[in-house]
Amino acid sequence: MSFYSANRRWSDQFLPEIKSIIGSRLLQTAPDPLDHFQATDLLTLDAKDMRIAARVRRHGYADRYPHQFTIRAKLPTGAETELSKIVNGYGDWMFYGHAGPDGQTIVNWWLIDLSAFRAALIRHRTTGAHLQMGDMRNPDGTCFKWFDIRSFPKEPPLVVARG
Repeated sequence: MSFYSANRRWSDQFLPEIKSIIGSRLLQTAPDPLDHFQATDLLTLDAKDMRIAARVRRHGYADRYPHQFTIRAKLPTGAETELSKIVNGYGDWMFYGHAGPDGQTIVNWWLIDLSAFRAALIRHRTTGAHLQMGDMRNPDGTCFKWFDIRSFPKEPPLVVARG
């Protein structure tokens, strides 16, 4: 089994929990007039489709890096990475979570607005607005860029929800 397949199988186990967490943020209670006159109890947050990236880190990283999230920035194969795709405008939100000690549940998570992320990167590059970030390399040659959530501007808010 390839490294990608093993990691994908591990991360896919969290999809039901991620769907539950994100779903509760996408739906809102309909206002009374819609309920009374249009048989509507729930509304989606946004009428357009939402593209949501999901990343879950293995247990232990939340304690070591409580304010950081990482995005894959380079692969040994040269294939396009998540960071490139996000910077190029793909994705609306990113779910970023940490596995618990049992390796099967999520204990800490953020729902990140990728439009706010891109805006902060633009400001960082064009105006010198300070973002704390850096690079890290895994033994397999995969590179990640880490970002400190606390260094992002207050507006627009980077974090949509947390848990």
